[in-house]
Amino acid sequence: MAALFTGSHGHHELPDPDTHSNICRVCGDEIGQLFVACRECRFPVCRPCYIYERSEGNQCCPQCNLRYKRHKGCPRVVGDDEESDDGDDFDDEFQTKDHQETRDHNRVDKLSENGDSHPPKQYNTNGFAFSSAGSVAGKDLDRDRDDEWKDRVEKWKTRQEKRGLVTKADDGNDPGEEDDYLMAEARQPLWRKVPISSSLINPYRIVIILRLVILIFFFRFRIMTPAYDAYPLWLISVICEIWFALSWILDQFPKWFPINRETYLDRLSLRFEREGEPSGLLPVDFFVSSVDPLKEPPIITANTVLSILSVDYPTEKVSCYVSDDGASMLLFDTLSETAEFARRWVPFAKKYSIEPRAPEFYFSEKIDYLKDKVQPTFVKDRRAMKREYEEFKVRINALVAKALKKPEEGWVMQDGTPWPGNDSRDHPGMIQVYLGNGGALDVEGKELPKLVYVSREKRPGYNHHKKAGAMNALIRVSAVLTNAPFMLNLDCDHYINNSKAVREAMCFLMDPQLGKKLCYVQFPQRFDGIDRHDRYANRNVVFFDINMRGLDGIQGPVYVGTGCVFNRQALYGYDPPVSEKRQKMTCDCWPSWCCCCCGGSRKKSKDKSSKKKGLKALFGLGKLRGKKKYSKKSLAPVYDLEGIEEGLEGYDELEKSSLMSQKNFEKRFGQSPVFITTTLMETGGIPEGTNSNSLIKEAIHVISCGYEEKTEWGKEIGWIYGSVTEDILTGFKMHCRGWKSVYCMPKRPAFKGSAPINLSDRLHQVLRWALGSVEIFLSRHCPLWYAWAGKLKTLERLAYINTIVYPFTSIPLLAYCTLPAVCLLTGKFIIPTLNNLASVWFLALFLSIIVTGVLELRWSHVSIQDWWRNEQFWVIGGVSAHLFAVFQGLLKVLGGVDTNFTVTSKSADDAEFGELYLFKWTTLLIPPTTLIIMNMVGVVAGVSDAINNGYGSWGPLFGKLFFSFWVIVHLYPFLKGLMGRQNRTPTIVVLWSILLASIFSLVWVRIDPFLPKQTGPILKQCGVEC
Repeated sequence: MAALFTGSHGHHELPDPDTHSNICRVCGDEIGQLFVACRECRFPVCRPCYIYERSEGNQCCPQCNLRYKRHKGCPRVVGDDEESDDGDDFDDEFQTKDHQETRDHNRVDKLSENGDSHPPKQYNTNGFAFSSAGSVAGKDLDRDRDDEWKDRVEKWKTRQEKRGLVTKADDGNDPGEEDDYLMAEARQPLWRKVPISSSLINPYRIVIILRLVILIFFFRFRIMTPAYDAYPLWLISVICEIWFALSWILDQFPKWFPINRETYLDRLSLRFEREGEPSGLLPVDFFVSSVDPLKEPPIITANTVLSILSVDYPTEKVSCYVSDDGASMLLFDTLSETAEFARRWVPFAKKYSIEPRAPEFYFSEKIDYLKDKVQPTFVKDRRAMKREYEEFKVRINALVAKALKKPEEGWVMQDGTPWPGNDSRDHPGMIQVYLGNGGALDVEGKELPKLVYVSREKRPGYNHHKKAGAMNALIRVSAVLTNAPFMLNLDCDHYINNSKAVREAMCFLMDPQLGKKLCYVQFPQRFDGIDRHDRYANRNVVFFDINMRGLDGIQGPVYVGTGCVFNRQALYGYDPPVSEKRQKMTCDCWPSWCCCCCGGSRKKSKDKSSKKKGLKALFGLGKLRGKKKYSKKSLAPVYDLEGIEEGLEGYDELEKSSLMSQKNFEKRFGQSPVFITTTLMETGGIPEGTNSNSLIKEAIHVISCGYEEKTEWGKEIGWIYGSVTEDILTGFKMHCRGWKSVYCMPKRPAFKGSAPINLSDRLHQVLRWALGSVEIFLSRHCPLWYAWAGKLKTLERLAYINTIVYPFTSIPLLAYCTLPAVCLLTGKFIIPTLNNLASVWFLALFLSIIVTGVLELRWSHVSIQDWWRNEQFWVIGGVSAHLFAVFQGLLKVLGGVDTNFTVTSKSADDAEFGELYLFKWTTLLIPPTTLIIMNMVGVVAGVSDAINNGYGSWGPLFGKLFFSFWVIVHLYPFLKGLMGRQNRTPTIVVLWSILLASIFSLVWVRIDPFLPKQTGPILKQCGVEC
């Protein structure tokens, strides 16, 4: 195993600019011998990069930081010296291209028509030679070359027109200019950052600062003027308001730098998919996780897999791994049927470029499917494919019906052997490769992407860590079988809605500068099957379109569990590569005796770095951490895959250090030489000298239940254990190491999934998320105290603190929603009589809240309905699911008591959005129901008291009624879900009927019209007994 660590050092050294002066150090293309961008240091930069740096960048040389001077033929930019540039620019406009054409002409023998050889006449123009002698051979060659250029340009135009990037009117006449344009376009950046317009974001920031100032004066008034007649109520309200202000700060300031990003898929294709050459796009492994196919319909999982297999990406670079954590034979048979149907579906989807490429959702779309389809065979093929898909659904439904009745002896496979996963808690690891690597071809004879079924081993007595453990098993299996450098994970109910989604992510991950520092690219979650009004804020638009864009401007969005493309090296616990700092110019100009301090500091830094390297070498982590630094070339060494002997006797010092390093790798990654080898292959690929059989055996080994023991899996590597919301922990750990993430929002949503739309299921989903946040808060990974010496930015830390603190807001929120009812029932109020100045602060606070929301909607383009639904569900979830999550998390972490809340179905409806009206009783419904009843009773009691006490009591009543109605309005969607579907009477009518009936009854009793009025004196009983 000594060869395991060799061959990787030399690839991390930067090329010498003197020996590689004809290679651009920015894009890696050839420069030519005629162009020098910087005449001071002669740093190698090609002309397109030079032009782009002057027009879009900081206009300075990357090496010496001196401002670029304008060359003839280059466009002028602001700051150019007009007097220094005289002469005609046209002569040097295309000098590189003309020189190349001259060299091509000189390679051809100049023959005259009679066969004699004549030296061509040369004319010197600006120092460049141009041939003026024509010949038959030269003309024929030029004509052939022109035809090739025209064909190439026409093919390129056809591809661009199909993608809608150019129109037929954009025709050019010169093929050479078109090719120059293509090459220059390919060198351009693959993405760009689009900041929010200053006219939209600056007023938003100003109002935030004003709101902060108003809050300070508001709390000064609230604290300085207590309500002595209701002191306990006043104290509780002030504490709640201070907590709300802190929560607002944690949520608001991470949205200070929102940005947008644009990608250029045409440039990605021009750079990595050139005609006649293999595709340069890097492979991607897709992960699909499933637990129980009876709760997660197999037909939905099959559609997710079909959308992956037909994605718009090179077939040989796509692999799909499906994790079955329930060891279900139903999912195993479903994937077998899916693989067979994919042989017909994948070529159909790619041939006609349909969207989406999940058949269930494609055929259910209510659109004109003939739009933009010009192939005459499309209608016929579509009808045939729809018929085949209906037959496929029948077969899947038959499998589901069969799975509902489990035989007493257990399931038996088609070959008669018992199913290994009959006991889902005690079974061996299982791997089945359905497609790929010379397997079944599609109906057109083309190869299909690889499809692999994975079910990790489970045994009693082991902690399997639920979804996080299943995802880590997929990391290891995929590393052994395919080892793609990037991984995309999806839930089984999230299908690919945009077939170019992977290309969108590659625009960032394959960027030569940004890609090396990215740990993942996160896409927003979009959902199907949600009612038009989105009663319970299932779309979560405010979070995905406002908060996540704000984080993208800091260090990157948080990981939300699905729809994310990972850098495999980041999940292995490596640190991001550190940019090489440029040396200061003063150190080379001044004598050594004048900068002894600098020299001493450099010497000390060298000594410290050497000490650090010595410590790393001692623990075997030097190559582990250092291999990511300055690595620009692919690693393809041949490693010894045999085991290591336990003893170290008989080895020399070099062999001993290598064996000790191997031991440290095994303690970190586990005892798998093949997997350890793949971790060192930065650009992916499987080790040389292996075969499919040995790799399958190794894959079975890495998913054994005891593989992770005494390793760093779940602690520093892969998905992190310790919380139900493993996604937050995983992203947090990578950001603490210094990695960045990117938020990608293509115009067509990349992925779509399903969400629970009835009240009880939605509350239980929110309960699980909040419980995970409480677990992180009570763990060592709490952002309040974890990794302050790391590389996590302050605003990013505030965002992570907000993600783990928000469940505790439920306690003050519950108290604050109870106060209006108590005030109405007791006649007390939390605020004393207001003077004019106090009224100004109250009015300013409410106006600042409204203006902040309006300006936020203005720059984010979120609808006011989505914003209002989010506000309503913040209260609904806060007084129910978040409150239970706090107590459940405290009991689980501190007391070791794991409590579960049962959901019982009471009624169902088969109509459209029938699940929306499905009532399921759960204990989470008790607190908000109590609040609604209390506030409704309080309103009735307050109004009746005002009627009895006369007109003087109506003034103080309005403030109490305002807060009470604030609670009722926010809980209105909950009340609507609680009452279910009213076929004739709307819920609002029922609500107001109860209120008005109660008030009218009290007024009627007060007036008492049927009793005669006494006109004489009022007689009272005396206290004397006669």
